[in-house]
Amino acid sequence: MYSVNKGQYVQALEKIAPDENSSFHLMVNPRLHDFFFWHFHPEIELVFISGADGTRHVGDHISSFGGSDLVMIGSYIPHLNFDYGIQTHYEKTVLHLQEDFLSDILERTPEMHEIRKLFRMAAHGIAFGENVRMEVGNRLKNLHQLSGFPQFLEVLHILHLLAVTEDRQLLHEIPYQNRLHRKEQERLRRIYDLIDSKYQEHVSIDEAAAAASMGREAFCRYFKKMTRLTFVEFLNHYRVNQSKRLLRQGKTITAAGYGSGFESLSYFNRVFKKYSGESPSAFRKRLGME
Repeated sequence: MYSVNKGQYVQALEKIAPDENSSFHLMVNPRLHDFFFWHFHPEIELVFISGADGTRHVGDHISSFGGSDLVMIGSYIPHLNFDYGIQTHYEKTVLHLQEDFLSDILERTPEMHEIRKLFRMAAHGIAFGENVRMEVGNRLKNLHQLSGFPQFLEVLHILHLLAVTEDRQLLHEIPYQNRLHRKEQERLRRIYDLIDSKYQEHVSIDEAAAAASMGREAFCRYFKKMTRLTFVEFLNHYRVNQSKRLLRQGKTITAAGYGSGFESLSYFNRVFKKYSGESPSAFRKRLGME
């Protein structure tokens, strides 16, 4: 992910790839409850969460949900992970569709007319009511049990259910416009690709500047303006997030530190505490790993 400032928040442009041999990306029970992940991506997202009370923050819309929530989020609309701050047991399924998913078929096929309208409404952000929420939520939760063509057909069925229901609420009166221009999004994507591929190694400012097609000094000014962080600060943020992922997988503190690109354990511990407010050992203990 990489970050751009939005008022008091930092937006992260998330890189998402379709699952192998699939035209979409499915996540079952990703656990991000202790991450404040304010992010956006080109993909259309459908998220279902159940068994929890939480905050629905999509674009400029902020509200609370109780028990469960089902929301469709259009391309490039920034949003907060729906499980942020939740400490109780919950289930979450997230489906990502490429922004051009079935684009030619949608335009040429009369039977797809309602789904085409649904994708246009997604630019507002859509929250679905209880009547359709549980049926679609259960279908989403079981989607990973299918594969290939049956899974593809089930996704179409889910989209059709959402397209024809009246039990929905638009989260913005007009389509949401991300303040970040596409040119800047693509420049930041190139910087992200460099960090993502080399964060376990040494990543220099000169390499990042070259990825952005800028000189070193111009890049440093640009990056600080866009993220409110220096490149080194941002890289450390990224590495800390990667180390948390490794710690969640049961890795030792040593393995997590070196595995996320830190060159010394003392520096890893210091940076981790600075950005997380707790030490790696306290983080592991809170996860019940010590």
